Amino acid sequence: MKKINIIKENKDFSEILNNRRFVKNKYYTIYYNDKKEKYYRFGLSVGKKISKRAVDRNKLKRRLKSIIDNNKNYYQKSKDYIIIMKGNCLDATYNELEKGFQEIMNNINKKGETHEKK
Repeated sequence: MKKINIIKENKDFSEILNNRRFVKNKYYTIYYNDKKEKYYRFGLSVGKKISKRAVDRNKLKRRLKSIIDNNKNYYQKSKDYIIIMKGNCLDATYNELEKGFQEIMNNINKKGETHEKK
């Protein structure tokens, strides 16, 4: 992932999370937001509830970045995404994580299966 495609600022995270458009599955909760720019951006979050060891959390982030790079045809160019990983990601294989990512991105693209929180 290039630096231009990474969300790091707290205000950007807050803006997307407050939009409250999200989709969940077994491994991820993905919040997303439309934007005017022609490039996508991802923010990754792996909490300490998953593992207290930074080594494990960083491993999951590296895997997720690789999955994002390998599946560019699944997400839209003009959206921001915040991916929050769930606790059972630690026990999942790379292929299971990739399949879960593809399924959830397909759900976002369909727009018929999105959930909005009130």
